[in-house]
Amino acid sequence: MPQADLSEKLRQRLVGRVRAVFHDVEGGEQSVPPSDEALFERDSPIRLVHADVVSMMVGGIRSLLLQMLHPHALQGVLDHSNFRSDMHGRLRRTARFIATTTFGHRDEAMSAIERVNRIHAQVDGTLPDGTPYSARDARTLAWVHVAEASSFLAAYVRYVRPDMPNHAKDEYYRQFAVIAKALGADPVPLDQSEAEAIFRELRHDLAASPQAREIAELVLNQRPEGAPPAVQSILGSEAVALLPPFARSMLGLDRSGLIALPARAATWGMGKTLRWAFRQN
Repeated sequence: MPQADLSEKLRQRLVGRVRAVFHDVEGGEQSVPPSDEALFERDSPIRLVHADVVSMMVGGIRSLLLQMLHPHALQGVLDHSNFRSDMHGRLRRTARFIATTTFGHRDEAMSAIERVNRIHAQVDGTLPDGTPYSARDARTLAWVHVAEASSFLAAYVRYVRPDMPNHAKDEYYRQFAVIAKALGADPVPLDQSEAEAIFRELRHDLAASPQAREIAELVLNQRPEGAPPAVQSILGSEAVALLPPFARSMLGLDRSGLIALPARAATWGMGKTLRWAFRQN
């Protein structure tokens, strides 16, 4: 078989394996087709960041770890989610929501947002101390959003574009704010400076707990179907390395210097390989 054919066969196999992790291939689920009538223009910052598979996986893990430090977000997961028994399914649904709202036709994007809002309207309850919580609470949604946005961008800058200009980072936050506001989050950052300020402000709402540590362990030890265990371990190590020190401390997570450098090198290499496979620059 010619070298070019072998290379193409390998490329298609890699793409297939990655899509199987993020989509219910057996159930006939297809990738979200990029649209020229999406909420955001092609090659704009949000589409470039959210297109990079490895950055989104590392950033997604980091984001979940941060979100579980918010007592209201954590209790919503504990009370209303089958997270423990179907973590892979939940992660797939989250990934599809991000793909639809970033790349899909604007009508499909708004329909996806409306579905999430309807689900959130049914998620409420009380914390162990009797404090009420709701998934429609604007401040809780703001933490979920800033944790996601800062995590995806941090991973992208680390593995793909260390020289990403500040104006592009600001535009990323401005674009992502469109989705966050439609979901009811407030406050929502429109640039890097606002994101850092809101992150600092909302940090005061966080709390360490045995339940948060339990969910963190589940997230870091998950084994998505089709993903080699070593890959998940590497991605988890990098997500922990990207966490702020206070979050690692609250979750009882240790970043070993002996593991961090090899994990970063492996993640960088993995990202380069997948960008080749998906024909991304």
